[in-house]
Amino acid sequence: MQADHEKTLRLLKTARGQLDGIMRMVEDDRYCIDISTQIMATSSILARVNANVLKAHIEGCVRQAAESGSEEEKDEKLAEIEQVIDKLAR
Repeated sequence: MQADHEKTLRLLKTARGQLDGIMRMVEDDRYCIDISTQIMATSSILARVNANVLKAHIEGCVRQAAESGSEEEKDEKLAEIEQVIDKLAR
């Protein structure tokens, strides 16, 4: 993985902590809006991590494929990015 490992792990651990908190909130039958707010905050962190990982992939793996001169490798990396964009658009 090309992304900043420390930053990625820190954000993922934060999201994990938030998920644990959300589960406790559900178990404690907390107010729905408070739970929803925490879910949105966690989703935001995960989206930010995903964006960082994808940017690093483009800057690293995709750039490397483009510079390699291999049409097959370029096509493969572009197809991967297209698949991710399709998933994000759902």
